[in-house]
Amino acid sequence: MQSTTPPVALTIAGSDSGGGAGIQADLKTFHAHHVHGLSVIAAITSQNTRGVTAVHPVPLGHIRSQIDAVFDDFPIVAVKTGMLGNAKTVRLVARELRKRKPAWLVVDPVMISTSGSRLLDEDAVEAMVNELIPLADVLTPNIPEAEALLGYSLRTARQLTDAAEALLALGAGSVLLKGGHARGGEVVDRYVDERGAMEIRHARLPREGHGTGCTLASAIAAELALGHTPRAAVRRAAAYVHRTLKNGYRPGGGAVHVLRH
Repeated sequence: MQSTTPPVALTIAGSDSGGGAGIQADLKTFHAHHVHGLSVIAAITSQNTRGVTAVHPVPLGHIRSQIDAVFDDFPIVAVKTGMLGNAKTVRLVARELRKRKPAWLVVDPVMISTSGSRLLDEDAVEAMVNELIPLADVLTPNIPEAEALLGYSLRTARQLTDAAEALLALGAGSVLLKGGHARGGEVVDRYVDERGAMEIRHARLPREGHGTGCTLASAIAAELALGHTPRAAVRRAAAYVHRTLKNGYRPGGGAVHVLRH
């Protein structure tokens, strides 16, 4: 029986030594979606379920050589970016993606870890807004990241709805503003594109997830690589994350649950 070659997706992000987020979560997610996963490691973190203790940026020359290696050999359909760390890396990745022109790009503007550690230099926010976000087909910030990108606080449901529109005006093809940091019995994710807005609602689970944002963005990239539209990809990816968090587990000593990819 002849096997069918799966579509190919690439993650450009940081490595999580604890295995629950970052590159490790992305590759697990690609595999779960029957997509061949590639990786370009932009930073190496020392972390576990209790927090991040160190971050080492990968030299720009080696990031570029990884990008060259994968694009020179594989028919990459979708790319997901996660933790990039600093402005120089953001600019390099944006420049390479403008040159390579993948069919789909999902940008997860990773800035702060679940444990509160800052994962993106403050001077890199401007580079992300000006150079990387305008290339994105789907932008997936959480509420603190949206506040950092927009420069003001978000408290009410109306402000969150308006913020999704304001983020879209930064140039991305669509925005999924994740609602996990808001209060309430439901998690409300707000999606907006040129066709209009929609909400994706799930019951709030009584647990704190580790790697949910990474997993959501890589699941969207996988669904896009499989041929789904951005709207369908976002809905399917959100359902996947809810399911994997519901079945999550605690492999370490920290309070966070790792998703069962």
